[in-house]
Amino acid sequence: MGTLYLVRHGQASLGADDYDKLSELGQRQSLRLGQYFAAKGLQFEAVLTGSLKRHAQTWNHIQNGLAGGDASAPVLTPQIWPGLNEYDSEAVIASVHAGPHARPVTPEAYREHFRLLRQGLRQWACGAVAPQGMPLYSDFVQGIFAALDQVRSQHSGHVLLVSSGGPIATAVAQILGSSPEAFVELNMRIRNTAVSELAFNPKRHALLTFNTLPHLDAPSHTGWQTYA
Repeated sequence: MGTLYLVRHGQASLGADDYDKLSELGQRQSLRLGQYFAAKGLQFEAVLTGSLKRHAQTWNHIQNGLAGGDASAPVLTPQIWPGLNEYDSEAVIASVHAGPHARPVTPEAYREHFRLLRQGLRQWACGAVAPQGMPLYSDFVQGIFAALDQVRSQHSGHVLLVSSGGPIATAVAQILGSSPEAFVELNMRIRNTAVSELAFNPKRHALLTFNTLPHLDAPSHTGWQTYA
């Protein structure tokens, strides 16, 4: 039986012109996770990521942490799976909110952003809305499970998957047999660089842990826990 480690990307740049890049803190979170994996003696036989910049950057910093400054450490080339990419949050919000939507740069704007996002995600998951440029939710699920099926069919050891909150929450909700809408609240709880573990064999995946941050438990990392 193998173990699949689902990792959400490090803190991105919510409110900036380009959300799809790690903040300085997101880089440190990702590096710290790699150092934690190295201290545990984890060796990954494969790495899968989405095709977004924040996924690639997160893996690069994890790999640097795993190497610990050793230039001779093996380099793993990730398998790129666009099906592991996040939904388009702006398209989701536009499906339930007519007119312009202010960039979330104040506490009030953040609350409004996530209120509308929850509303849009619930309606997307149950098929009530079709956000422009996005797949049906059922197709979103299929894209995620294509990557998970690849892991089950090709691997038997430790595998790392770097993605976003939506795909990870969807995978967990589906594996638990929850309603489609249940992924929304799971999604809103997943922290940056959080680790969720799935045990797998050629037939199935089973949930072991969800949304853990063992690499940020020390008092020296107080304030490193983020959600966006």
